[in-house]
Amino acid sequence: MSFVAGCRGLFVVLLVSSPLAAQTTPAPSVPPFEPRPVPHVQVVPQAHDQASFQVDGRELTRYHFGADGRRTYLFPLNGPSGKSLTRIGHPHDPVSHSHHNSVWVSHFSVDGVDFWGDRGKGRIVHQRIERYEDSDTAASLVAVNRWVNDQLEVLVAERRRIEIAPLPQGEWLVTIDLELTAPRRAITFGKTPFGLVGVRMAKTIGVHDGGGRIRNSEGGVNEAGVFWKPARWCDYSGAVENGVTEGLTLLDHPTNPNHPTVFHVRDDGWMGAALTFDGPRELTPGTPLRVRYGLYAHRQLAEPAVIDAQWKTFAAQTPPTSLAPKTK
Repeated sequence: MSFVAGCRGLFVVLLVSSPLAAQTTPAPSVPPFEPRPVPHVQVVPQAHDQASFQVDGRELTRYHFGADGRRTYLFPLNGPSGKSLTRIGHPHDPVSHSHHNSVWVSHFSVDGVDFWGDRGKGRIVHQRIERYEDSDTAASLVAVNRWVNDQLEVLVAERRRIEIAPLPQGEWLVTIDLELTAPRRAITFGKTPFGLVGVRMAKTIGVHDGGGRIRNSEGGVNEAGVFWKPARWCDYSGAVENGVTEGLTLLDHPTNPNHPTVFHVRDDGWMGAALTFDGPRELTPGTPLRVRYGLYAHRQLAEPAVIDAQWKTFAAQTPPTSLAPKTK
C-alpha cells in the first residue's frame, strides 16, 4: 500500500469516527396547525368600488362607492328570505327618479346646491375607505366622502360609518352614523323634506304596486297617516314573493337634533327621514353635525310592539363621539 493510499484510508476512518460527523441538524420546530376562528360577520371588499356585508358568506347588503356615481348607496338590502327589500329607481318614473338608489344619503339644498337629484349641481364624491372591521356580532366600514359643487368646492366633509348586525331568525340591523363638517366656511342645509336619508322600496312592497303597508310609531297608516308626520320610526312592509311578507323600518335616533324626525313617505314606495323639514340648519367650521339612523330588516308584517322594542334597543346605544381615526 502506498503512503498516499494509507493516509486517505486514515482520513476516512477519522471522518467517520469523528463526533462532528455523528451530529445531525435538528428539524425546525413547527407550530401546530391551529386556524383562527373565521368571523361570522364580515365586510368584504369587491371589485368595481364595492364592499359586501356578509353573514357566514351570505350577503345582506352591498356598499357602492364608484367614482362614476353622484352619491354612494347601499343595494341590495336582502331580507330574511334573501330577496331584496329595496330597488334602484322609481318603477314608473325611472328617468326623473334615477337618484332613488335603494338606500342613500343626500340633501336637496346645501347652500342652495342640489345634492338630491341626478340633475343637480352637487355630487357626493368618495375619497377612501378608512377601515374595515369584522367580528362575530357585527361588521362595519368607515368611508370618507366630499360634498362638492359644480366648481369643485368642498361644501361638506363627511365621515360615514355603516355597521351591519345580524339578529335572530335572519333579521338584521343597519346603523348609519354620519359626521358632517364644514371645512372652509359656514354652510346651510336648507329647509326641505328631502334629506338626509332616503329609501326606495322594492316594487312589490309599495302600497300602490304591491298592496304593502306603511306604519309609524304614532299609529299612522299609509301615506295619509304618516306623510310629513314626526315619529320615532317608520315601517314599510309588503310581499317579497308569493306568500312571504317582509319589511324595512327606518329608525330615528333620539340624539339626532330634530328627533322625533318628520318622515317623508309615499304610497308609491319610498320613505325618508327629513333632517331640515322644520327649518334650515347651519353647519360651521369646527362644529361637526353628527346624526344616526337605523334600518331594521324584519320578517312578516311585524307588530308595532316588536318594532318599538327594536327601536328602544337601537335608541339605547350611544353614537360615537367621533368617527375620525384614533391617534396612536
